[in-house]
Amino acid sequence: MTTDSSQRAERLTRSNALLLVVDHQIGLYSGVRDIDILQLKHNIVGLTRAMLALKVPIVVTTTTENMWGPLIPELVDVLPGVQRIERTTVNAWDEKRVVDAVKATGRKNLIVTGISTDVCLAFPAMSAMADGFQSYAVIDASGGFSQTQVDMGILRMQNAGVIPVCYSNVAIEILADNAAPEAEAVYAALGIPFSTLVFGLKQYYSRVGEKEKSRVAA
Repeated sequence: MTTDSSQRAERLTRSNALLLVVDHQIGLYSGVRDIDILQLKHNIVGLTRAMLALKVPIVVTTTTENMWGPLIPELVDVLPGVQRIERTTVNAWDEKRVVDAVKATGRKNLIVTGISTDVCLAFPAMSAMADGFQSYAVIDASGGFSQTQVDMGILRMQNAGVIPVCYSNVAIEILADNAAPEAEAVYAALGIPFSTLVFGLKQYYSRVGEKEKSRVAA
């Protein structure tokens, strides 16, 4: 299987993508050192909310919760209807229930986040590639226990054909059109500061346009 993802990768859309959330657990968060924890939570929650707004399927898995603790409460709050798959395998892709849940969506573009970057993210992302999926690793919605581990994990994933992305650009790629009805919800979910201004201006000019129409009609 070639590792030249540029020959295989297709544009991400609402109909071909899904999100795999791997091991965002309280205990594992305590060891994250490459990104500020509040920023990490902001990014993964924002990405998850954006995917929900875009109706992109989400598969959630945890590992050995009696060791690493439950899913972080911030994700529990935004995923009330999504059942997480608890497993014992280190590599989420070694758990048949996870693979079956991903395959059941019928989508081939797998957006993956995980704690830690070099294990919980990298292992299933690379394994999915070997099973014929295209994996996108969301680096800033994942976390590692040292910068070296993160760097080596990203390098290994790239060598396997996994495409590194950020939480905001992957969601906006799927959104595709700022005139889409989900646009405001997506930008609000991502928490991009200038988006509030943009949609405030949109509402302002919409009101101005309506007033102008009323004036002309009168």
